[in-house]
Amino acid sequence: MKIKQAAILPKSPRPIALIGAGGIVKDAHLPAYQMAGFEVMGIYDPELAKAKSLQAQFGMVKNTYGTMEELIRDGQHAGAVFDIAVPASKTLSILEQLPDGSAVLIQKPMGETMEEARAILERCEQKRLVAAVNFQLRFAPYITASRQLFEEGLLGQVYDMEVKVGVFTPWHLWDFLFDLPRMEILYHSIHYIDLIRSFLGNPSKVYASTIKHPKMPELASTRSTIIMDYDEYTQARVMTNHGHEFGLDHQESYLKIEGTKGAVKIRIGLSLDYPRGMPPKMEYTLLEDKQGWRELPLEGGWFPHAFVGTMAALQRFYLGETDILPHATADAYDTMRVTEAAYQSSDHGGTPLKDIK
Repeated sequence: MKIKQAAILPKSPRPIALIGAGGIVKDAHLPAYQMAGFEVMGIYDPELAKAKSLQAQFGMVKNTYGTMEELIRDGQHAGAVFDIAVPASKTLSILEQLPDGSAVLIQKPMGETMEEARAILERCEQKRLVAAVNFQLRFAPYITASRQLFEEGLLGQVYDMEVKVGVFTPWHLWDFLFDLPRMEILYHSIHYIDLIRSFLGNPSKVYASTIKHPKMPELASTRSTIIMDYDEYTQARVMTNHGHEFGLDHQESYLKIEGTKGAVKIRIGLSLDYPRGMPPKMEYTLLEDKQGWRELPLEGGWFPHAFVGTMAALQRFYLGETDILPHATADAYDTMRVTEAAYQSSDHGGTPLKDIK
């Protein structure tokens, strides 16, 4: 059986106009686009030196821009896909400036509140933007492979999905996170919520708790537990702890999928020993072939390979090569709804022990 891992590339890719030159662009966007052979016609960042530094590192970046207006003008003329890689609070104001009908990839999350998410969705619709949100994990090679097993029915009825992350994350690499009233779910666990939704759809109920760490009191939260209930048989769980500072021996970062006919276990290596990361690993077992667990040799991981998928899928849809845009803003809005449900559950859920007599 041939199990697919790589994204399908557009036949005639459009150039990319990048807005933002931060760490995620350096570590993931540009390496992915270089790998896929995409042309980056230009980068704008308020700190021009950052954009010029990336141009020097990546030969396929053609220009840097001193103003966003210049980048947008040239991007429109070139028929470019706009790639917005900025903190979520700045997304809406940038969308306002894009030409109507443009293709745009929006950095996750889709705003920092439901109000912002709704405004982004409405603005994209009003401006007829072909817009997708960069929820990349659903495009990682091991997820593409797992999705094939899922869609071909080889796993049977999938009734359980579990993500567990117990790592030490260097949050100081992202200064803007320290001023936010919401952090862990909105900027990390949201990837797992979106991933689970991409397999199982929207849950019927959400239970959650997200909490601070005593050594990281300036961050809104660093540990979360999220339960997504679907029906009487189907549940998904996300459990994260970003404060495990006790070495690699007992760090964990995995996705497990269980169905009536088979199961998948994936080590999400990126989160282990971050930012260096460790190699990912995918194992699967199918009950009917009675061969036990088998390892699938992987052709890449979350960074940067998954970023090929988000851009490629958007371009193929924009060019009319497919009628499916899995990470469209309308779908991403549902991921934001589940995220909001998790926060509301954390804020208002739980039964105080004093109420039990």
